[in-house]
Amino acid sequence: MLAPPLIFAALAGIFLFGLNREDPNALPSARQGSVVPPLTLSELGKPVFTTEDLMAPGVKLVNFWASWCAPCRVEHPQLLTLAGEGVPIYGINYKDTNANGLAFLEELTNPFAGQGADPEARTALDWGVAGIPETFIIDGDGVIVMRFAGPITKRILDIRIRPAIESAKE
Repeated sequence: MLAPPLIFAALAGIFLFGLNREDPNALPSARQGSVVPPLTLSELGKPVFTTEDLMAPGVKLVNFWASWCAPCRVEHPQLLTLAGEGVPIYGINYKDTNANGLAFLEELTNPFAGQGADPEARTALDWGVAGIPETFIIDGDGVIVMRFAGPITKRILDIRIRPAIESAKE
């Protein structure tokens, strides 16, 4: 007779612990703090950006996305906002066809300063991508200062991405 209340109490404790964690979606990134890895990309409608582009002065973002990814649609307005503010964003179309990727960008507007395709996920593997969308913030020395897994919502943009961009400028 004591077992059901004890099981309930244990599950409630685990649930409360999970809610109070700093960021339950945060996955460790082996790349954070290191220089961007080499890129293995093919063209997606315009010349492919290079590792040298990511090493150039100034803060920039690299965003892994796909046309078949619903959360990528959710975050797209925030990418357009950042691009409109002058933040260079480089897009990597992940495990997608060029036709579908280009149609996605035509429909929703292209926020990317440069883009490339990663149909076999070679670059994603090198970057440690676990799922998409994923966004990496890179400083002016080409060092990954932050990785964000999941869609960038308005709230995430304000509390996580913008502060990381400002920090990367220092």
